[in-house]
Amino acid sequence: MTSIRARLIRFFAEHYFKRITPERDINDLRDSFEAITKRLKLPKNVRTRHAHIAGIDCEWILPDGAEQAPLLYYLHGGAYLMGSSNTHRHLVAHIAKAAGVRALLPNYRLAPEHPYPAGIDDACAAYRQLLAQGEEAGRTVIGGDSAGGGLTIATLLTLRDAGDQLPAAAVLLSPWLDLSASGESMKSRVAVEPFFRPAEMPEVTKLYCRPDQVREARVSPIYAEDLSGLPRTFIQVGDHEILLSDSTRIRDKLIAAGGDVTLQVWPDMWHVFQFFVGRMPEAGKAIDAIGAFIREALPQTAAAAVSALAGR
Repeated sequence: MTSIRARLIRFFAEHYFKRITPERDINDLRDSFEAITKRLKLPKNVRTRHAHIAGIDCEWILPDGAEQAPLLYYLHGGAYLMGSSNTHRHLVAHIAKAAGVRALLPNYRLAPEHPYPAGIDDACAAYRQLLAQGEEAGRTVIGGDSAGGGLTIATLLTLRDAGDQLPAAAVLLSPWLDLSASGESMKSRVAVEPFFRPAEMPEVTKLYCRPDQVREARVSPIYAEDLSGLPRTFIQVGDHEILLSDSTRIRDKLIAAGGDVTLQVWPDMWHVFQFFVGRMPEAGKAIDAIGAFIREALPQTAAAAVSALAGR
């Protein structure tokens, strides 16, 4: 049964999202997102540090005891149009603490000023620079939510095709993987979807890419012909999302390509519900599951996780 807190958060979040439309000024949307997420505080015993990596502004998330731990390379969501380390540090800090890892949030370039493939180029450039500076691919997990989930797969495909070493694992939260909005859940979940309206998806998409690019593999990874060679992947998605079938289809395609995939579909949950960790129990349980996956994928995180969780 959905918790009372979750039902209250859903009610207020739904009213907030009704004000988010493609017609609103993009800078106004960005400012609103930044303002509302300022209320979200970091968990205890976590600090941040700014950095510039490959010329890209980034933020380190550093739980106590995890300074030398493996790395979560996290690509924030926001429809490729908004979002930043400011909006997502709360979510990523909770994941990092649960997993016993450090995390890095790159502020990749956003559309419409910097459309496809600028964000992918930035994500790849920062990752490559991390490896050049001594980070190990085998001690790295890549992840992202919503558009950041799509960017995660696009980055992995780009790195794979270029012959780069890939991270050991990937984590996707409500990934946006089909910008053509052709998934079955665009119809079957529309009555329960609290935030998004299928008719508006094409208006958002055209701010990121040209219409003739919408089914390219790095724009909509669900159309990738070859998903082989990607790392083991963990996906969480809400059962009330119109993007649900993006997750189920990528799961099926990854498995068909020989991949190792775990998909969790959370009953009655909505898009990136994990964002409300600390405010509703469902989000906390989901974060714990993500942490457990990362610890299993990177066994060397165990000691750091124990240290970090001790102050949780």
